[in-house]
Amino acid sequence: MASSLRALVLLLASLWLAGCSGLLFYPEPGLPITPARAGLEYRDIELRAADGTRLHAWWLPAQAGVQVKGTVLHLHGNGGNLAWHLGGVHWLPEQGYQVLMLDYRGYGLSEGKPRLPEVYQDIDAAFVWLEQAPQVQGAPLFLLGQSLGGALAVHYLAEHPERQSTLQAIALDGVPASYRDVARHALSKSWLTWPLQVPLSWLVPDGDSAIHSIDRLAGAPLLIYHSVDDVIVPLSNGQRLYQAARPPRAFQATRGLHVQTFAEPAWRQSLLAFFVAPQAYVERLGPATESATESPQ
Repeated sequence: MASSLRALVLLLASLWLAGCSGLLFYPEPGLPITPARAGLEYRDIELRAADGTRLHAWWLPAQAGVQVKGTVLHLHGNGGNLAWHLGGVHWLPEQGYQVLMLDYRGYGLSEGKPRLPEVYQDIDAAFVWLEQAPQVQGAPLFLLGQSLGGALAVHYLAEHPERQSTLQAIALDGVPASYRDVARHALSKSWLTWPLQVPLSWLVPDGDSAIHSIDRLAGAPLLIYHSVDDVIVPLSNGQRLYQAARPPRAFQATRGLHVQTFAEPAWRQSLLAFFVAPQAYVERLGPATESATESPQ
């Protein structure tokens, strides 16, 4: 019992000393693989945040011989780095979509430490680069945010409405509605932290959570994917975001592990159909449904 109490004290102390926003990010330095491992052409891109922090990104051009249909800005989740999240987008270049994959500060080869609100400068740097890149001009721009990346995108876009107008459509996958609620859910799974799940969760900042900002997204059609099997960010998060969002928006329940949506070919085809005709897609999908067994439209 004494050792358990000491462990709880140490946990509380580490959470407190980590600083609020530090609890949201779990970066991994370095890059164990590159897109070349998947047979993809790519370029290393260096970005600069407004505060001078050097950031690393990957540019995946559309496959040679395939007509460019658009550009996708990909914002990944809170763990690992670009190499861990290549599976979410590696299939897009062969479909004619060029992709900018961003590593936030402190992730992969990017400098600095990930913290709020500084990390929003990283997203802004990606938009600035996209505005200036010749190969992006004249083609539709899409945003795909997975897990924490989607939550960061929602808050950033709410604070920068001028960026919303540059997007043809927004897709979110496995996004937490509330950082605090997801922390409470995670803490409830351990016998050690279950008794303190509520007080510990209050150490997690919630003001920037997507649920507080998503109603400020307007114009670009929004498609929200969320798996009924997600044990990290439960299905209710995606449903809450859908309910809070303004039209035009649609919700699609899926199956599988957290943000493994596009490992399934059917959901790849779903996203491609959304990119081709976003407004028509969300109108066709209709009201939110909890069924994940119907065929993608």
